[in-house]
Amino acid sequence: MKIKYLLFALIVGVVLQSCVVMSPKKYKALLAERDSLSSRTLSLEGERTRLQSDTARLHHEIAELKKNYNDLNENYNVANKNLGELNNKLNSTSSRVSQLSGDLAKREARLKEVEDILRKRDEATNALKEKLQKALLGFTQNGLSVDIRNGKVYVSLTDKLLFPSGSIVIDEKGKQALKQLAAVLNKEPDINMAVEGHTDNKKVKNLGQIKDNWDLSVLRATSVTRYLTEEEKIDPKRLTATGKSEYQPIDNGNTPEALAKNRRIEIVLSPKLDELYNLITK
Repeated sequence: MKIKYLLFALIVGVVLQSCVVMSPKKYKALLAERDSLSSRTLSLEGERTRLQSDTARLHHEIAELKKNYNDLNENYNVANKNLGELNNKLNSTSSRVSQLSGDLAKREARLKEVEDILRKRDEATNALKEKLQKALLGFTQNGLSVDIRNGKVYVSLTDKLLFPSGSIVIDEKGKQALKQLAAVLNKEPDINMAVEGHTDNKKVKNLGQIKDNWDLSVLRATSVTRYLTEEEKIDPKRLTATGKSEYQPIDNGNTPEALAKNRRIEIVLSPKLDELYNLITK
């Protein structure tokens, strides 16, 4: 509005200064020019207002875009850092997988070796059991049995098959059974033997130098061991003799039959496992 009045005053001043009387036509022309200038001025002011609004809006949009850009750039840097860490972890994991795969292959090979040896042991144990059962078939009715437990062959002989009552001296029937057993074992040099003496839980009475069931079990085991080594020439290095007394019964009952089962000599036969031992201690 100020611009409009200034223009009008300027025109009036020029007219007055010129001291020239205008014709109505020129006056109308001046008024028309004034109105045109006023209209154009209003249009310019409106455009200025719009431009100011657009400028403010654009400043706001630019600020938002800069903020988004900075956020995205920060996220990118974080993601890039995480990607580097992930790559490091991936490389580490890949290396670990390779190492574990190598270890697994070695363990599988080792497992196969152990399984092969144990399979051979089981085959040898079963074959030995069959040989002993055939060789000792005639004594099975007199209290002799052969079975396999935990990969070992157990030859169990009741005390009545080997000893007179309360004695540690092997009788002739017992010697015949041990002779048949030794005939097989002398042909199997890779078999170790443990001779175990077992008793029932009844107290020892009137047996002279034998004080208790420990003495009785040990002395009967050493009598059998001595016979096998001295009479049947089995290598003493292959044998051990132990007494178990009454503490590993077959039958926990207290009947005469149960007590008779518990009074026994067990000869435990196990294949030499040097190959397996060497494999395990590698």
